[in-house]
Amino acid sequence: MTFDFEVNEIMSIKGSSVLAFKITLILLMYAQAALSQDAIFIVVKDEFSNPITGAAVISAKDSNISCITDRSGKCLLKTTSNTKTQALVKAKGYVEKKIDLNAGSETVEVILDPLIAHVSVTSVYLSGGEESLRGIPGSFQMVDKESLEKARNFTSSEALRRVTGIHAREEEGFGLRPNISIRGTLPTRSTKVLLLEDAVPLTYAPYGDNASYYHPPIERFEAIEVLKGSGQIAYGPMTVAGVINYLTPNPPTKRETTLKFTGGNRDIFDGNLSYGQSFGKFGLILNLTRKQGQGARDNVRIGLSDFSSKFSLQLNTKNYLTFKFSHLKEDSRVTYSGLTEAEYAANPRQNPFRNDSFNAFRTGFSVQHTGVIGNHLSSITTAYLHYFSRDWWRQSSNSNERPNRLGSDPDCRGMQDLYTTCGNQGRLRDYLTWGIEPRFNANFNLGKAKNEVNFGFRVHAEQQDRLQKNGDFPWSRDGVVVENNLRRNFAISGFVQHRLILGRVAFIPGVRIEKIRYYRLNRLNSARGKTEITEVIPGLGITANVFKETTIFVGAHRGFAPPRTEDIISNNGGVVDLESEKSWNYEIGVRTRLYKALRTEFTLFQMDYENQIVPASLAGGVGATFTNAGKTLHQGAELFLRFDSAELVKTRFNIYFQVTHTELSTAEFRGKRYSAINPSVLITGNRLPYAPKRLSDVMLGISYLNLDAFVETNYISRQFGDDLNRIDPTPNGQQGIIPAQTYVNATLNYRVEKWKTVFYITTKNLLDRTFIVDRSRGILPSMPRLVQVGFKRTF
Repeated sequence: MTFDFEVNEIMSIKGSSVLAFKITLILLMYAQAALSQDAIFIVVKDEFSNPITGAAVISAKDSNISCITDRSGKCLLKTTSNTKTQALVKAKGYVEKKIDLNAGSETVEVILDPLIAHVSVTSVYLSGGEESLRGIPGSFQMVDKESLEKARNFTSSEALRRVTGIHAREEEGFGLRPNISIRGTLPTRSTKVLLLEDAVPLTYAPYGDNASYYHPPIERFEAIEVLKGSGQIAYGPMTVAGVINYLTPNPPTKRETTLKFTGGNRDIFDGNLSYGQSFGKFGLILNLTRKQGQGARDNVRIGLSDFSSKFSLQLNTKNYLTFKFSHLKEDSRVTYSGLTEAEYAANPRQNPFRNDSFNAFRTGFSVQHTGVIGNHLSSITTAYLHYFSRDWWRQSSNSNERPNRLGSDPDCRGMQDLYTTCGNQGRLRDYLTWGIEPRFNANFNLGKAKNEVNFGFRVHAEQQDRLQKNGDFPWSRDGVVVENNLRRNFAISGFVQHRLILGRVAFIPGVRIEKIRYYRLNRLNSARGKTEITEVIPGLGITANVFKETTIFVGAHRGFAPPRTEDIISNNGGVVDLESEKSWNYEIGVRTRLYKALRTEFTLFQMDYENQIVPASLAGGVGATFTNAGKTLHQGAELFLRFDSAELVKTRFNIYFQVTHTELSTAEFRGKRYSAINPSVLITGNRLPYAPKRLSDVMLGISYLNLDAFVETNYISRQFGDDLNRIDPTPNGQQGIIPAQTYVNATLNYRVEKWKTVFYITTKNLLDRTFIVDRSRGILPSMPRLVQVGFKRTF
């Protein structure tokens, strides 16, 4: 019985005699305890003198936890009189520390140095744990390590569908060229989403060509963060829809080797080998993945090998170096064109272009220094270098081309000559990207106000070498050069965010500035052009911790997406009058946790575009010029809910229930707007293409001891495939309604402790239903039912 409990009990008893007796009894009890032992207050703080909650003080004598610090960073440790002893202080995210305890001491203050971990998009607010969520001025969701592990995701898109606001559209079935939309933005090649890996740009040209023709396998990552709202301005250049940050694992403290094999129908093989270990202050982790199998259609076979590594070196308690190296190679037979309506009706999985191929490799390197500069200042500086090369040889780019050399090759008279005398096109691309980004965090107090200031800048450069060659035969891998372009971008950006904390309320104003230079050279006719743009991106967030586990957040910020190099400078060197894509984005929401069993986040959002940039034709081969589309409006609500019964009743048996739901009530053209397909047709008020009104993912599962199983339903409401909102499809399949889709998935995991092995079976699209997932370049079908079994062993 603690002293606090006794006081409360005393105050509830009436009568002065009883009260006096109680007080006397308590004093005698503590006096007796004082004769046999001493009590020492342990105060645990970080390098900024902030209290650390949940730090464990472990006795060196018996390795038992003696006490755990409270919200003020304090705990009471009882020691034997006239005895000198030692204890170990440990806290998540900090370097453990041994302390000496001398009898007679009343208070011992312990300062823990940070243990450098992931570069998280939340780290600009607080560091780690549930506490970090309280400081985020916007919607935030993390798919953590345990969730990724149990779900047995085959692609990153599977994991992202469990995040509110995200529509991850399928393509070849392996998630290597993802199409991610957030809150109704155009999903094609994820161009409106900022993709990061450990807070470093993941795409090969985020300023000049933010398209995702490269994406690592899900096995490289151990967690995924999704940040929306005003917090985005700390990153860039994209601040329109949201930030997706993939986190790679850090070297383990002890040697750990994992081996995973997965096999299934459609010849799918997924193998992964990982090894990690630390040697004093040096650590490493190596990861190798091989993934292969048939895609969603005939004549589509994917082959992917990915190697990633991370090396860490702790120079001292305040300086830490991290080196990363990765290399991915893809050798696939995959086509670009979709199907016409007639082809889809005859066989939705057919693909006549069996000679198409996609070959690519991507090599990346980065070095990062994290350091504590002083009592109130820390820094993270990252330098990165990436090289990406891809060759995509194909006989059709969309369903209007049957094939693409029809009319160009004299001997190509139609599909009857597809495998003999019809040539092909090679889209050959090489990208070199490098940059350096120092980021700083200052922490100080002014009177009663606590201040956290995050600021930094980035110097970033990109170079694109783009060739197109026309081959004479279906199997050609060389040909006549018809395009030879050099494109360069150089960008300097900076940001500052100030978190002013007044009691339970925090104000987070911030601003980002982007200055981007564009250069384009047509090597065929020597035409060249250059231009530059500068954009100021402000933002403001407010958080209020109204209760212990409840935070209300409000935010507003400027959305920004720069135009591509090829859109702002023509092939003849002319500069197009094309402004950056801009919007005003607003959010209001609440995050709460009830009884530890129920976690929820509810958000209302609005994205008000001034000039959303869309193609003059919808990727169907009619044209390639981009224009300022004008005003659009996105409004809706998001709900995330997670319930775990074991947290409520404290048993080993857990029933868990998770819901993510997005209601995009409005996604429409505003102002005086005309169709990009038929310029004479007014489309004001029409719904934006590829913006489903409703997205839902519902998961119900059980776990008991070594068993975990769940069933999941993923729902996507109907969408329009064009700005005309056409219901009936066109013969080429590129326009028309995309019906609603419902997928049922199920997964079972069983761990055998004796073997340190988890066996699992998972089924994707359990009902084996076929849906249309895309019409932009012809009809693309969904992935058929996948049944996969495997194991993962740790040793």
